[in-house]
Amino acid sequence: MADDRGAFIWYELMTDDPARARDFYAAVVGWDIDAENSVPDGAMDYRMINRGDGGFAGGVLALSQDMLANGAKPGWLGYVHVPDVDAAAAAFVEAGGAIHMGPNDMPGVGRMALVSDPQGAVIYLMTPTPPPGNPDAKSDIFDVVKARHFRWNELWTTDQAAATALYTSTFGWTQEGAMPMGPMGDYLFIQHDGVGIGAIGKAQPGGEGSRWQHFVGVDDIDRACAAVSDHGGTRVGEPQQIPGGEYSVYAHDPSGATIGLVGPRKERTQ
Repeated sequence: MADDRGAFIWYELMTDDPARARDFYAAVVGWDIDAENSVPDGAMDYRMINRGDGGFAGGVLALSQDMLANGAKPGWLGYVHVPDVDAAAAAFVEAGGAIHMGPNDMPGVGRMALVSDPQGAVIYLMTPTPPPGNPDAKSDIFDVVKARHFRWNELWTTDQAAATALYTSTFGWTQEGAMPMGPMGDYLFIQHDGVGIGAIGKAQPGGEGSRWQHFVGVDDIDRACAAVSDHGGTRVGEPQQIPGGEYSVYAHDPSGATIGLVGPRKERTQ
């Protein structure tokens, strides 16, 4: 597969209720999540998220009772392309982070590891296996403007300087520009190959601590917000206008996984 170091190439929803997640994300985002397990051998319950244009938006891992008993919780995880999973995982450990799974190989998928940075934010590292006959394939799961694609990635961390140093050195990202957020400090923008992919913010006392949060594009922010409420989710606050004129908001799906939504506010006729 084409070397796309530092790109977000996959996103994964961990949930204890895939059927309810399927209904929720269909209504809110417009995705079609497979109704049945996509893994042929049935070793785990994993379902693909289909965008409707022939591409994927990620996957859904059904949390088993054993996983839940061992502390797994509903949530979204991002996968970042690295040319050497073992070296990248070692860099996290050397900085004071930890390896939670792997590195290991998944036949036909790639080599991966689940790691956390020194402040506790969790992320997947992956060197994907290219699809047959297409060695130069690149993931199109992330797009800065399109609905049904992931569009933004936020890292909330207790140590912005340390996090910025680790992620820029390991993934080749750059950090240019910032938006002052008053008492919350600066919101530091991060780029991959010159394209803004997200930001690093200061985790607030009493909040959820260091974590990654991801935003998906919707066609109409008000329609999506109504669908959140109508399909068992909860909205966190009201949509806020962002640079460029669109709006963003956080929401919790029916199992409690946090997802960011971003999109335009469409005019409505009376």
